[in-house]
Amino acid sequence: MKRFLTALCAAMMLTVSAGALEVSAPSAVLMEKETGTVLYEKDAHAKLEPASVTKVMTLLLTMEAIDAGQLSYDTVITASAHACSMGGSQIWLEENEQMTVDDMLKAVCVVSANDCAVALAEAVAGSEEAFVEKMNQRAAELGMNDTTFKNATGLPAEGHVTSAWDIALMSRELILNHPDIRNYTTIWMDSLRDGKSELVNTNKLIRFYEGATGLKTGSTDSALYCLSGTAERDGMELISVIMKAPTSAQRFDDAKTLLGYGFSTYALETIVPQEALPPIPVELGTQATVQPVLGEGTALLLEKAKAGQLSQSVELAESVAAPVARGDTLGTLTVTAGEETVAQIPIVAGEDVARVTFSQMFTRLLRLAFLGG
Repeated sequence: MKRFLTALCAAMMLTVSAGALEVSAPSAVLMEKETGTVLYEKDAHAKLEPASVTKVMTLLLTMEAIDAGQLSYDTVITASAHACSMGGSQIWLEENEQMTVDDMLKAVCVVSANDCAVALAEAVAGSEEAFVEKMNQRAAELGMNDTTFKNATGLPAEGHVTSAWDIALMSRELILNHPDIRNYTTIWMDSLRDGKSELVNTNKLIRFYEGATGLKTGSTDSALYCLSGTAERDGMELISVIMKAPTSAQRFDDAKTLLGYGFSTYALETIVPQEALPPIPVELGTQATVQPVLGEGTALLLEKAKAGQLSQSVELAESVAAPVARGDTLGTLTVTAGEETVAQIPIVAGEDVARVTFSQMFTRLLRLAFLGG
Protein backbone atom coordinates (compact mmCIF):
# COMPACT_ATOMS: atom_id res chain seq x y z
CA MET A 1 0.00 0.00 0.00
CA LYS A 2 2.85 2.38 0.85
CA ARG A 3 4.45 1.75 -2.56
CA PHE A 4 1.11 2.34 -4.31
CA LEU A 5 0.52 5.63 -2.48
CA THR A 6 4.06 6.81 -3.26
CA ALA A 7 3.60 6.08 -6.97
CA LEU A 8 0.15 7.70 -6.96
CA CYS A 9 1.49 10.88 -5.34
CA ALA A 10 4.33 11.05 -7.84
CA ALA A 11 1.89 10.66 -10.73
CA MET A 12 -0.37 13.37 -9.30
CA MET A 13 2.59 15.75 -8.91
CA LEU A 14 3.64 15.10 -12.52
CA THR A 15 0.09 15.69 -13.77
CA VAL A 16 -0.21 18.94 -11.85
CA SER A 17 3.20 20.10 -13.09
CA ALA A 18 2.38 19.35 -16.73
CA GLY A 19 -1.15 20.65 -16.37
CA ALA A 20 0.16 23.98 -15.12
CA LEU A 21 1.85 24.65 -18.45
CA GLU A 22 0.31 27.50 -20.41
CA VAL A 23 0.56 27.00 -24.16
CA SER A 24 -1.24 29.52 -26.34
CA ALA A 25 -1.37 27.26 -29.41
CA PRO A 26 -4.46 25.05 -29.75
CA SER A 27 -2.38 21.93 -30.45
CA ALA A 28 1.02 20.92 -29.11
CA VAL A 29 3.25 17.95 -28.21
CA LEU A 30 6.47 17.49 -26.27
CA MET A 31 8.36 14.26 -27.00
CA GLU A 32 11.71 12.86 -25.87
CA LYS A 33 13.77 11.63 -28.82
CA GLU A 34 15.50 8.49 -27.57
CA THR A 35 12.51 6.72 -26.04
CA GLY A 36 9.74 8.43 -28.01
CA THR A 37 7.93 9.20 -24.75
CA VAL A 38 5.31 11.96 -24.99
CA LEU A 39 5.73 14.26 -22.00
CA TYR A 40 2.96 16.73 -22.83
CA GLU A 41 0.13 16.91 -25.32
CA LYS A 42 -2.69 19.30 -26.08
CA ASP A 43 -5.26 18.26 -28.69
CA ALA A 44 -2.37 16.39 -30.25
CA HIS A 45 -4.37 14.56 -32.94
CA ALA A 46 -6.20 17.58 -34.35
CA LYS A 47 -5.82 17.51 -38.15
CA LEU A 48 -4.34 20.87 -39.08
CA GLU A 49 -2.36 22.43 -41.89
CA PRO A 50 1.36 22.12 -41.14
CA ALA A 51 2.63 24.72 -43.64
CA SER A 52 6.38 24.29 -44.19
CA VAL A 53 6.80 21.91 -41.25
CA THR A 54 5.77 19.49 -44.02
CA LYS A 55 9.39 19.70 -45.12
CA VAL A 56 10.45 17.51 -42.20
CA MET A 57 9.18 14.60 -44.30
CA THR A 58 10.85 16.01 -47.41
CA LEU A 59 14.13 16.17 -45.52
CA LEU A 60 13.64 12.67 -44.09
CA LEU A 61 13.14 11.10 -47.52
CA THR A 62 16.10 13.02 -48.91
CA MET A 63 18.37 11.84 -46.10
CA GLU A 64 17.16 8.28 -46.60
CA ALA A 65 17.98 8.56 -50.31
CA ILE A 66 21.47 9.72 -49.39
CA ASP A 67 21.91 6.80 -47.00
CA ALA A 68 20.74 4.42 -49.72
CA GLY A 69 23.33 5.78 -52.14
CA GLN A 70 20.70 7.20 -54.50
CA LEU A 71 22.02 10.71 -53.89
CA SER A 72 25.12 12.20 -52.34
CA TYR A 73 25.71 15.62 -50.83
CA ASP A 74 27.79 16.45 -53.92
CA THR A 75 25.10 15.39 -56.40
CA VAL A 76 24.30 18.31 -58.70
CA ILE A 77 20.59 18.92 -59.32
CA THR A 78 19.28 20.90 -62.28
CA ALA A 79 16.28 23.02 -61.34
CA SER A 80 13.12 22.28 -63.30
CA ALA A 81 10.53 24.83 -64.39
CA HIS A 82 8.11 23.26 -61.94
CA ALA A 83 10.50 23.64 -58.99
CA CYS A 84 11.14 27.28 -59.92
CA SER A 85 7.41 28.06 -60.02
CA MET A 86 6.66 27.39 -56.35
CA GLY A 87 6.53 30.88 -54.91
CA GLY A 88 6.43 31.54 -51.18
CA SER A 89 9.71 31.11 -49.32
CA GLN A 90 12.43 30.47 -51.88
CA ILE A 91 15.94 31.28 -53.02
CA TRP A 92 14.72 32.21 -56.50
CA LEU A 93 16.12 29.27 -58.43
CA GLU A 94 16.17 29.83 -62.16
CA GLU A 95 15.17 27.11 -64.58
CA ASN A 96 18.19 24.88 -65.40
CA GLU A 97 20.22 26.44 -62.60
CA GLN A 98 22.44 23.80 -61.02
CA MET A 99 23.04 23.38 -57.32
CA THR A 100 24.33 20.58 -55.12
CA VAL A 101 22.18 18.54 -52.75
CA ASP A 102 24.28 20.02 -49.94
CA ASP A 103 23.35 23.59 -50.86
CA MET A 104 19.71 22.71 -51.45
CA LEU A 105 19.46 21.05 -48.03
CA LYS A 106 20.93 24.20 -46.52
CA ALA A 107 18.35 26.35 -48.31
CA VAL A 108 15.45 24.16 -47.17
CA CYS A 109 16.59 23.94 -43.54
CA VAL A 110 17.61 27.58 -43.09
CA VAL A 111 15.14 29.61 -45.15
CA SER A 112 12.50 26.97 -45.95
CA ALA A 113 13.07 27.26 -49.70
CA ASN A 114 10.09 25.79 -51.54
CA ASP A 115 11.92 25.71 -54.87
CA CYS A 116 14.76 23.64 -53.43
CA ALA A 117 12.33 21.33 -51.61
CA VAL A 118 10.65 20.45 -54.90
CA ALA A 119 13.98 20.12 -56.69
CA LEU A 120 15.09 17.60 -54.06
CA ALA A 121 11.75 15.80 -54.34
CA GLU A 122 12.18 15.46 -58.09
CA ALA A 123 15.73 14.18 -57.64
CA VAL A 124 14.54 11.50 -55.23
CA ALA A 125 11.39 10.34 -57.01
CA GLY A 126 11.42 11.77 -60.53
CA SER A 127 8.46 14.10 -59.97
CA GLU A 128 6.80 15.88 -57.08
CA GLU A 129 3.69 13.71 -57.56
CA ALA A 130 5.71 10.50 -57.20
CA PHE A 131 7.51 11.99 -54.21
CA VAL A 132 4.21 12.79 -52.49
CA GLU A 133 3.27 9.12 -52.84
CA LYS A 134 6.50 8.26 -51.04
CA MET A 135 5.72 10.84 -48.37
CA ASN A 136 2.34 9.29 -47.62
CA GLN A 137 3.74 5.78 -47.71
CA ARG A 138 6.48 6.72 -45.23
CA ALA A 139 3.93 8.48 -43.05
CA ALA A 140 1.87 5.28 -42.89
CA GLU A 141 4.97 3.28 -41.97
CA LEU A 142 5.67 5.67 -39.09
CA GLY A 143 2.10 5.41 -37.78
CA MET A 144 1.20 8.96 -38.78
CA ASN A 145 -2.51 8.21 -38.90
CA ASP A 146 -3.64 11.86 -38.93
CA THR A 147 -1.61 12.77 -42.02
CA THR A 148 -2.30 13.29 -45.71
CA PHE A 149 0.35 15.05 -47.78
CA LYS A 150 -0.53 16.75 -51.07
CA ASN A 151 2.82 18.36 -51.87
CA ALA A 152 6.47 18.45 -50.77
CA THR A 153 6.43 22.04 -49.50
CA GLY A 154 3.42 22.64 -47.28
CA LEU A 155 2.02 25.33 -49.53
CA PRO A 156 -1.77 25.48 -49.06
CA ALA A 157 -3.59 22.57 -50.72
CA GLU A 158 -7.01 21.09 -50.03
CA GLY A 159 -6.71 18.10 -47.72
CA HIS A 160 -3.03 18.64 -46.88
CA VAL A 161 -3.13 18.00 -43.12
CA THR A 162 -1.24 16.43 -40.27
CA SER A 163 -1.18 16.69 -36.48
CA ALA A 164 1.21 17.73 -33.72
CA TRP A 165 1.51 14.05 -32.78
CA ASP A 166 2.44 13.01 -36.32
CA ILE A 167 4.93 15.85 -36.71
CA ALA A 168 6.64 14.66 -33.53
CA LEU A 169 6.83 11.13 -34.98
CA MET A 170 8.48 12.18 -38.25
CA SER A 171 10.73 14.71 -36.48
CA ARG A 172 11.96 11.97 -34.16
CA GLU A 173 12.65 9.66 -37.10
CA LEU A 174 14.69 12.38 -38.79
CA ILE A 175 16.86 13.46 -35.85
CA LEU A 176 17.23 9.98 -34.34
CA ASN A 177 18.41 8.21 -37.48
CA HIS A 178 19.89 11.11 -39.46
CA PRO A 179 21.83 13.26 -36.98
CA ASP A 180 23.79 14.86 -39.84
CA ILE A 181 20.70 16.99 -40.52
CA ARG A 182 21.99 19.12 -37.62
CA ASN A 183 24.74 20.35 -39.92
CA TYR A 184 21.98 22.35 -41.63
CA THR A 185 19.30 22.93 -39.00
CA THR A 186 21.73 24.57 -36.54
CA ILE A 187 22.93 27.20 -39.04
CA TRP A 188 21.93 30.70 -37.98
CA MET A 189 23.39 32.67 -40.89
CA ASP A 190 25.11 31.53 -44.08
CA SER A 191 25.11 32.18 -47.81
CA LEU A 192 24.85 30.48 -51.20
CA ARG A 193 26.05 31.30 -54.73
CA ASP A 194 29.48 32.46 -53.56
CA GLY A 195 28.01 34.83 -51.02
CA LYS A 196 25.45 36.41 -53.33
CA SER A 197 22.44 34.85 -51.53
CA GLU A 198 22.28 35.54 -47.81
CA LEU A 199 20.49 33.07 -45.55
CA VAL A 200 19.08 33.73 -42.07
CA ASN A 201 17.33 30.93 -40.21
CA THR A 202 13.58 31.27 -39.82
CA ASN A 203 13.87 29.31 -36.55
CA LYS A 204 14.70 31.90 -33.88
CA LEU A 205 15.38 29.17 -31.32
CA ILE A 206 18.72 28.52 -33.03
CA ARG A 207 20.03 31.88 -31.87
CA PHE A 208 18.04 32.49 -28.72
CA TYR A 209 17.55 29.10 -27.00
CA GLU A 210 20.38 27.22 -25.32
CA GLY A 211 20.94 23.82 -26.89
CA ALA A 212 18.63 24.37 -29.87
CA THR A 213 19.25 21.85 -32.66
CA GLY A 214 16.44 22.60 -35.14
CA LEU A 215 14.14 21.76 -36.69
CA LYS A 216 11.54 23.41 -38.97
CA THR A 217 9.21 26.39 -39.00
CA GLY A 218 6.08 26.91 -41.07
CA SER A 219 3.46 29.59 -41.59
CA THR A 220 0.68 30.48 -43.99
CA ASP A 221 -2.42 32.63 -43.64
CA SER A 222 -4.56 29.55 -42.99
CA ALA A 223 -2.08 27.38 -41.03
CA LEU A 224 -0.95 30.35 -38.90
CA TYR A 225 2.38 29.71 -37.14
CA CYS A 226 3.74 26.19 -36.74
CA LEU A 227 7.02 24.78 -35.44
CA SER A 228 8.88 21.57 -34.78
CA GLY A 229 11.52 22.83 -32.37
CA THR A 230 14.27 20.57 -31.08
CA ALA A 231 16.92 21.10 -28.42
CA GLU A 232 19.44 19.03 -26.49
CA ARG A 233 20.81 19.43 -22.99
CA ASP A 234 22.74 16.97 -20.81
CA GLY A 235 22.46 14.25 -23.44
CA MET A 236 18.66 14.45 -23.75
CA GLU A 237 17.02 15.82 -26.90
CA LEU A 238 13.41 17.01 -26.88
CA ILE A 239 10.95 17.72 -29.69
CA SER A 240 8.37 20.47 -29.14
CA VAL A 241 5.65 20.75 -31.76
CA ILE A 242 3.44 23.83 -31.93
CA MET A 243 0.48 24.07 -34.32
CA LYS A 244 -1.59 27.09 -35.30
CA ALA A 245 -0.06 29.58 -32.86
CA PRO A 246 -1.60 33.03 -33.32
CA THR A 247 1.74 34.80 -33.83
CA SER A 248 5.30 33.89 -34.72
CA ALA A 249 6.58 35.04 -31.34
CA GLN A 250 4.03 32.94 -29.50
CA ARG A 251 5.02 29.73 -31.28
CA PHE A 252 8.60 30.21 -30.07
CA ASP A 253 7.44 31.14 -26.57
CA ASP A 254 5.27 28.02 -26.47
CA ALA A 255 8.17 25.88 -27.62
CA LYS A 256 10.44 27.36 -24.96
CA THR A 257 7.80 26.68 -22.33
CA LEU A 258 7.54 23.02 -23.31
CA LEU A 259 11.28 22.53 -23.67
CA GLY A 260 11.94 24.25 -20.34
CA TYR A 261 9.43 21.98 -18.63
CA GLY A 262 11.02 18.89 -20.14
CA PHE A 263 14.59 19.82 -19.27
CA SER A 264 13.74 20.88 -15.72
CA THR A 265 11.64 17.79 -14.95
CA TYR A 266 13.28 14.84 -16.71
CA ALA A 267 16.66 13.21 -17.21
CA LEU A 268 17.77 10.53 -19.65
CA GLU A 269 19.83 7.81 -18.02
CA THR A 270 21.74 5.16 -19.97
CA ILE A 271 21.96 2.02 -17.86
CA VAL A 272 25.16 -0.01 -17.77
CA PRO A 273 25.83 -2.87 -15.34
CA GLN A 274 27.54 -1.72 -12.16
CA GLU A 275 29.68 -4.85 -12.30
CA ALA A 276 30.86 -6.88 -15.28
CA LEU A 277 28.42 -9.63 -16.24
CA PRO A 278 30.16 -13.02 -15.81
CA PRO A 279 30.19 -15.63 -18.61
CA ILE A 280 27.54 -18.33 -18.26
CA PRO A 281 28.44 -22.02 -18.68
CA VAL A 282 27.00 -23.70 -21.76
CA GLU A 283 26.10 -27.40 -21.63
CA LEU A 284 27.07 -29.36 -24.73
CA GLY A 285 28.21 -26.22 -26.50
CA THR A 286 31.01 -25.76 -29.00
CA GLN A 287 32.48 -23.37 -26.44
CA ALA A 288 32.36 -23.60 -22.67
CA THR A 289 30.62 -20.29 -21.93
CA VAL A 290 28.50 -17.54 -23.46
CA GLN A 291 28.94 -13.85 -22.69
CA PRO A 292 25.76 -12.08 -21.51
CA VAL A 293 25.09 -8.45 -22.49
CA LEU A 294 22.30 -5.97 -21.84
CA GLY A 295 19.44 -6.08 -24.34
CA GLU A 296 17.21 -3.25 -25.50
CA GLY A 297 15.75 -0.60 -23.21
CA THR A 298 18.91 0.72 -21.60
CA ALA A 299 17.86 4.35 -22.10
CA LEU A 300 15.53 5.36 -19.28
CA LEU A 301 13.58 8.60 -19.16
CA LEU A 302 13.05 9.46 -15.52
CA GLU A 303 11.94 12.30 -13.34
CA LYS A 304 15.10 13.98 -12.09
CA ALA A 305 14.30 13.16 -8.47
CA LYS A 306 14.34 9.46 -9.29
CA ALA A 307 17.38 9.62 -11.56
CA GLY A 308 19.59 10.44 -8.59
CA GLN A 309 18.65 7.39 -6.52
CA LEU A 310 18.93 4.41 -8.85
CA SER A 311 20.13 0.98 -7.80
CA GLN A 312 20.50 -2.31 -9.67
CA SER A 313 20.07 -6.03 -9.10
CA VAL A 314 20.99 -8.80 -11.53
CA GLU A 315 19.50 -12.26 -12.01
CA LEU A 316 21.36 -14.64 -14.34
CA ALA A 317 20.86 -18.25 -15.35
CA GLU A 318 23.37 -20.59 -13.69
CA SER A 319 23.89 -22.37 -17.02
CA VAL A 320 22.23 -22.84 -20.40
CA ALA A 321 22.00 -25.70 -22.85
CA ALA A 322 23.30 -25.38 -26.39
CA PRO A 323 22.43 -24.24 -28.94
CA VAL A 324 22.38 -20.60 -27.82
CA ALA A 325 21.40 -17.86 -30.28
CA ARG A 326 22.53 -14.26 -30.04
CA GLY A 327 19.72 -12.39 -28.27
CA ASP A 328 18.43 -15.35 -26.26
CA THR A 329 17.33 -14.24 -22.79
CA LEU A 330 19.77 -15.18 -20.03
CA GLY A 331 18.53 -13.03 -17.18
CA THR A 332 17.26 -9.63 -16.05
CA LEU A 333 18.78 -6.43 -14.72
CA THR A 334 16.25 -4.66 -12.48
CA VAL A 335 16.58 -0.93 -11.87
CA THR A 336 14.90 0.59 -8.83
CA ALA A 337 14.49 4.08 -7.40
CA GLY A 338 13.87 3.65 -3.71
CA GLU A 339 11.21 0.96 -3.47
CA GLU A 340 9.88 1.54 -6.99
CA THR A 341 10.94 -0.65 -9.91
CA VAL A 342 11.54 1.70 -12.83
CA ALA A 343 12.85 -0.79 -15.40
CA GLN A 344 13.57 -4.45 -16.01
CA ILE A 345 16.14 -4.78 -18.77
CA PRO A 346 16.67 -8.18 -20.40
CA ILE A 347 20.13 -9.69 -20.27
CA VAL A 348 20.76 -11.63 -23.47
CA ALA A 349 23.39 -13.76 -25.18
CA GLY A 350 25.93 -11.62 -26.97
CA GLU A 351 26.96 -14.42 -29.33
CA ASP A 352 25.87 -17.70 -30.91
CA VAL A 353 27.03 -20.97 -29.40
CA ALA A 354 26.29 -24.09 -31.45
CA ARG A 355 25.60 -27.51 -29.99
CA VAL A 356 28.40 -30.02 -30.37
CA THR A 357 27.87 -32.73 -32.98
CA PHE A 358 28.29 -36.44 -32.31
CA SER A 359 31.64 -36.48 -34.09
CA GLN A 360 32.84 -33.48 -32.09
CA MET A 361 31.72 -35.17 -28.89
CA PHE A 362 33.50 -38.40 -29.90
CA THR A 363 36.68 -36.44 -30.63
CA ARG A 364 36.47 -34.77 -27.22
CA LEU A 365 36.07 -38.15 -25.50
CA LEU A 366 39.07 -39.56 -27.34
CA ARG A 367 41.15 -36.52 -26.41
CA LEU A 368 40.13 -36.88 -22.78
CA ALA A 369 40.93 -40.56 -22.80
CA PHE A 370 44.33 -39.95 -24.39
CA LEU A 371 45.19 -37.20 -21.95
CA GLY A 372 43.94 -39.32 -19.09
CA GLY A 373 46.19 -42.30 -20.19
